[in-house]
Amino acid sequence: MGDNTGDDLVGSERDVLLYYLNKMRDAVVRTSEGLTDEQQRTPGVPSGTNLLGLIQHLTGVEEHWFQRVLLDEDRGTEDSMDVPVDATRDEVVAAYREACARSDEIVRACPDLSTMAKIVNPGEDQKGSLRRIVAHMIEETARHAGHADILREQIDGATGL
Repeated sequence: MGDNTGDDLVGSERDVLLYYLNKMRDAVVRTSEGLTDEQQRTPGVPSGTNLLGLIQHLTGVEEHWFQRVLLDEDRGTEDSMDVPVDATRDEVVAAYREACARSDEIVRACPDLSTMAKIVNPGEDQKGSLRRIVAHMIEETARHAGHADILREQIDGATGL
């Protein structure tokens, strides 16, 4: 993730969108660095939200929007925050990084950000453009990065990661 940090942010709309999406992806991963397995899995709020669960959830969200909705690839995506007991942080982060790299490949391979999704996102009325999907992913990832910041501060007081 974050492979375009040296790009001129006025180069293209695609570069700007991917730059900010990758910035938020990296922020989410950073919040779980240097913690024990127990700390990463401990819910910080009554809903059960935890750092490792946020990363797993975002993996499923990446796959859902870019592979399932945009490309109509028949895949069962999982966006649960319930991380299996035997899954390690390294495995969860690796799966997230792989999903993000695939998403970036898809975005870069589309000829135009106005490319329309192949299917309608369940619960919505119409197909969305790639531009809308990337903007939504920035919003979704940034929202969860904020959650992760708060969870990390509750764990050990760390801020500004």
